Amino acid sequence: MTDQLVELNVTGMHCNNCALSVHKLLEKKGLKDISVDFASEEVKFSNQNDTPMPDIIKGIEQLGYKVVDDPALHVPKFYEKVENKFIFCAAFTVPLLLHMILPWHFLHMPMVQLLLCLPVFIIGCLHFGKSAWHSVKSGIPNMDVLIFIGSTSAFIYSLVGTIENLGEQYQFYETGATIITLVLLGNVFEKRSVNQTTSAVKDLVKIQQVNANRVIDGTIEVISARDVRPGDTLLVNHGDKIPVDGEVLEGSASVDEAMLTGESVPVDKEKYDKVIGGTIVQSGNFRMIATKVGSNTILSQIIELMKKAHAAQPPIQKLGDKVAAVFVPAVIFIALITFVLTYYLGDAGLQRSLMNAIAVLVISCPCAMGLATPTAVMVGLGRAAKSGILIKGGDTIEAVADTKYVVFDKTGTLTTGKFSIHDIKVEQGIDITTVRGIITAIEERSNHPIAKSLVNELKPLPQTRLILRSATEEKGLGMRAEDVEGNNYFLGTGKSANANDFNLSLYKNQVLLAQIAIDDTIKPEATTLIAELKKMGIIPVLLSGDRKNRCLKVAKIVGIDEVHSEKLPDEKLTVIDIYKQKGKTIMIGDGINDAPALTKADVGVSMNDASQVAIQSARVVLLNTDLHSVIKFLQISKHTLLTIKQNLFWAFAYNVIAIPIAAFGFLNPMIGAFTMAFSDIVVIGNSLRLKNKRITP
Repeated sequence: MTDQLVELNVTGMHCNNCALSVHKLLEKKGLKDISVDFASEEVKFSNQNDTPMPDIIKGIEQLGYKVVDDPALHVPKFYEKVENKFIFCAAFTVPLLLHMILPWHFLHMPMVQLLLCLPVFIIGCLHFGKSAWHSVKSGIPNMDVLIFIGSTSAFIYSLVGTIENLGEQYQFYETGATIITLVLLGNVFEKRSVNQTTSAVKDLVKIQQVNANRVIDGTIEVISARDVRPGDTLLVNHGDKIPVDGEVLEGSASVDEAMLTGESVPVDKEKYDKVIGGTIVQSGNFRMIATKVGSNTILSQIIELMKKAHAAQPPIQKLGDKVAAVFVPAVIFIALITFVLTYYLGDAGLQRSLMNAIAVLVISCPCAMGLATPTAVMVGLGRAAKSGILIKGGDTIEAVADTKYVVFDKTGTLTTGKFSIHDIKVEQGIDITTVRGIITAIEERSNHPIAKSLVNELKPLPQTRLILRSATEEKGLGMRAEDVEGNNYFLGTGKSANANDFNLSLYKNQVLLAQIAIDDTIKPEATTLIAELKKMGIIPVLLSGDRKNRCLKVAKIVGIDEVHSEKLPDEKLTVIDIYKQKGKTIMIGDGINDAPALTKADVGVSMNDASQVAIQSARVVLLNTDLHSVIKFLQISKHTLLTIKQNLFWAFAYNVIAIPIAAFGFLNPMIGAFTMAFSDIVVIGNSLRLKNKRITP
């Protein structure tokens, strides 16, 4: 048995109810790890039972959807476009409606009305009927069931009246045609609106679709960025988008990285600097070597994470999904009760009873409940991404609601992470150049911010180089190494009662060689951040492995009252657990030494610059190191959750009020269809407000 991971592009899904139908179908076929995103038109699953793919595709297409190779390249046929269906139906529906106000006698003739309604009804059967039938077979009847039953009832009632020549009181062809036409109009607006909610991902995908200037034997070859291979030399000029991730070989440039970090200030790039695919060269030019291409680039990883984030549903969505799953059968039952009570108890006659029942069917809208949460989540995630905030799941947005504690690591979070050496105290008889060489050799093997700073500062100074056989990093402690002669070294921190400024120690074969005093500067915006958190009623906490005196010094400057210092990674877990028991806790760290604590917290936020460890360990990655992003993340999450609640309130309130009004006969079915068609637009429109809405704590 193989575990085959499959991704399909499925067009035609227009709300979460459609996605539920596909999800249930795939479950029945025994597929696992199912993820269906109606907005991005992606269906993912693992095929553990080796179910034949043609059977899976056939099942999806029988539901009324279409499996395509690439949605971006797929051009629907003329008759498949919902816009064209609407225009076609409107051309026949308008004369039907005009017969009620124009004095033209031939428009009142039953056969003329039948001929005008019939093409619209056929389109309705093809568009709504097929989907309705297969959704009923799948066990999750969708909105199309209600539309199909309502329009068919009006058409058959009118057709019987025409055949039996029962008179004008049986002619309601305009009702059936108008229901279909107005719902198609709603689908047109709905489709365009939903496309806007996914614009953030689509914008990022467009960024990938660029050309690259590959240098081969001194000549320039223009190729697609998709065809670039690791090791290729590329020429990037002023105004170009950098095609893939890489390193500068020669030249210099000013690069706009706002796409990735949300930071508007360009970044200067020189030889050996890393550059990121999709960012734009504002001035200068350079040659670069491609290091990461295709799905390995940072941009591709961000796109993939955003797609996964859309699929991660907040718990609040489960309520809407549960109601939507039983909504259609409930509405059909209410429509039947309406017909029976109106006909037998209300003595209103067949015509009035049928119209009331049809009004109940066409005014109800389960799609509004299905769209309430995912559209808001998609817009919220997109707005966050454009601000350099990568939220890895819609469920994260709800997880940060009512946050009580924000726990900060010190190094690289509240401080810049750029260290300077204040002093190196060597033991008697030890040469300073030897110590410098050992430190450089060991720290070159580490990616920790302290290590990088030490290497950069010591490189220009005289030193005796050391050749190492191996080096390993112990998270939260330091580096252990062995040289070619078999000597063992340790460089790092350890618990000590010593309260002096020397916070790193170097040992050779367990004998102390030197102590190093290092420090970094506090970020200028740290004090403002802490003050804003306190205004929001959130308690800031400092949790660090650094010495107590240094932690207290930083805490005092920025305004943090609760401090936990000299904590190893496992001890940080205990501290986080204590705070979680007292209230919702967010942990903000660099995503390397703090990886376990980031995972343990209710929400882990990484301040790292999109390193692989940060992306994997935290639920939120702040792609720029500006601490104001923390506040922006909390604000976007708060307003996204507020929008979800507003959408759900509207969806529930609309149906609770509208269905009884229709049942009591106060609503014409055509007005009901018009109202239903635009109820989805209200939900989507409210979600789209998040794109430009002014957000406050």
